[in-house]
Amino acid sequence: MPCFVASNFGVGLIQAVPANMKLILVLLAMMCMAPFPAFCQEGPLSTDPPKAVTPDQIIQKFAAKEKEFKEARDNYTFRQDVKIQTLDGDTVTGEYREVFDVTYDNQGHHLENVVFAPQSTLDNGGILMTPQDLQDIRHTMPFVLTTEEIPEYNILYVGQQQEDELHCYVFDIAPKKIDPKKRYFQGRIWVDDQDLQIVKTSGKAVPETHKKNNENLFPKFTTWREQVDGKYWFPAYTLADDTLHFRSGGFQDVHIRDVIKYTDYKRFGSKVTVTYQNQNDDHSPGAQGQEKPQPK
Repeated sequence: MPCFVASNFGVGLIQAVPANMKLILVLLAMMCMAPFPAFCQEGPLSTDPPKAVTPDQIIQKFAAKEKEFKEARDNYTFRQDVKIQTLDGDTVTGEYREVFDVTYDNQGHHLENVVFAPQSTLDNGGILMTPQDLQDIRHTMPFVLTTEEIPEYNILYVGQQQEDELHCYVFDIAPKKIDPKKRYFQGRIWVDDQDLQIVKTSGKAVPETHKKNNENLFPKFTTWREQVDGKYWFPAYTLADDTLHFRSGGFQDVHIRDVIKYTDYKRFGSKVTVTYQNQNDDHSPGAQGQEKPQPK
């Protein structure tokens, strides 16, 4: 088992008023701060070519596994806990929070039951949530790259790297062309050489908008996956800690931190659960006195 454990979240943000995430690697400090998971130890990147298999064969195999994973995840219920904060130094100046359960009706249709959603205060930090942010939280940060999506991306083999006890193939990916109406992932992925499934992604959502009086920027993030039911690598935890550089209002910088946790994976109709290690959140499943849904 890798050292990262089950939980998830995401953001792309537009500046609301002039206001005062290259990923900051402070993971060792965060390991001491509950409820963050223990992050993996990462070995040096080797540029050696893979043995007995070509990069293209690896890509085709992990893309097929990703398709299988995507279909399997549609048969699991889980909780997604989203927290987006703006900061001035160590002081939180604004926050967006949403906790929702992903479930299914009797016909298998995807449902989201919001269990906690206080009024957002991100405007106090100078930004607003956008539809692209909400889409990234649900789809881009828990990135999936299936066989059908492979033609949309340039994929470059860059080497091999150890992630805790997992030995991984490493690829850089970027969209070949950008449809402004779609969301894409651009960055790096780590593929376990045994299961041939993505176990980690690090990059950002694109495209961004850079227009006068209309800027929509997105932080760099890393998402770790956790093996569920001994077979599938599901998104577990997303972290972004970045500074968004807005050009309007005198080149304002906004420090943003995203934490998304995916917890309590349960196969639809079964009693098997996978929960986030050392989770003592008041919004954990079954918690007493749970807040009722609130309008945003």
